[in-house]
Amino acid sequence: MLVGQSAIISILLQNCCHGAMRKSSGLELVCQEGEQEDPWYEEGVTVEKNLPQLAPPPMYKVVLLNDDYTPMEFVVEVLESFFGLQREQATRIMLQIHQQGRAAVGCYTRDIAETKAMQVIDFAQQNQHPLLCQVEQA
Repeated sequence: MLVGQSAIISILLQNCCHGAMRKSSGLELVCQEGEQEDPWYEEGVTVEKNLPQLAPPPMYKVVLLNDDYTPMEFVVEVLESFFGLQREQATRIMLQIHQQGRAAVGCYTRDIAETKAMQVIDFAQQNQHPLLCQVEQA
């Protein structure tokens, strides 16, 4: 019998047939009277799945950096296009970038954050702006 990583084998001491019921680590095994036994059934062996405990993935911030050459309107367009912000919220974040030198514009899993940062940098370069974007762990 093959045993996977997420399986626990419980060996039952008694046969399950003739109305008997056994509990093994929370798994109930019930057979009805008069039930035909499966010729491929291994008597007394049960496989119980053990679900792994999953942790949420680590999150990463996408941070836009201020520069002296990128127009403010272009930064607002980037925030609307790539981060789905409304005009008012994008304008507030653009002013925060301008006044404080940087601002976190979104929090995503690593792959998504890196993709968004790369898209912003590529778009800025296509439009001949030196806008920089970086990814930091949240």
